[in-house]
Amino acid sequence: MLGAIALIVGGYLLGALPFAVAVAAASGADPTARDVHLELWHHVGKVHAAVAAIVDILKGVFTVLVGFGFGLPVEVVALAAVAAVCGQMWPPMRGHGENGNSTGVGALVTLLVCFGGYVPLLCVLFFVAGAALRMYTLSRESPEWRDPGHPVSLALPVGMLLGFASCPVLCWTSGQPQALIVGSFLVLTAIVIRRLTANLAQDLSIGAKMGNVVLRRLLFDQSLIERGLY
Repeated sequence: MLGAIALIVGGYLLGALPFAVAVAAASGADPTARDVHLELWHHVGKVHAAVAAIVDILKGVFTVLVGFGFGLPVEVVALAAVAAVCGQMWPPMRGHGENGNSTGVGALVTLLVCFGGYVPLLCVLFFVAGAALRMYTLSRESPEWRDPGHPVSLALPVGMLLGFASCPVLCWTSGQPQALIVGSFLVLTAIVIRRLTANLAQDLSIGAKMGNVVLRRLLFDQSLIERGLY
């Protein structure tokens, strides 16, 4: 029992470690930006952005590996993975946190590998496709292509959403343990809640139509005000 509690609480605290924010602050970038990794890429450098992304992925990986290594039940490890994602999105001591994608990917993939959920690993195709298209736009010289609102750039948030959404479906249809189904569904739920609620008051304050607000946030992880659409 104590081991389960320690892993879940430890996963949350590990996810909440503000590594990317600290790198941004130390490098003169804006640590309060909604997407700190993109802020690092544009204003500090590719290496710093890559290191920050890898560390955030490893938060989820390490949480699952610790639980698996100590032989804790899959139910406990799955909850710890969810806690790590929640920690990155809703840390205890700073702002609204980050979008949870990187920690979520690391946690889900490691959870599936450790507990034999190989068919659901097909969800990785969506993650990879979205990230590859976004990397392509960032490599272009044109500021229009590099903008997060470019149609090709939007493949990243859409790909992430499809990856997280397909995982519980693939777990269910391939007969995986209930803990993997529930765990992956809870990760998806946390990601969706964070997308829909982060700085939501800003969009509501301008009288925007709720349908536009919800769709842009859900699919593209963007608010209308941040995109300059109002």
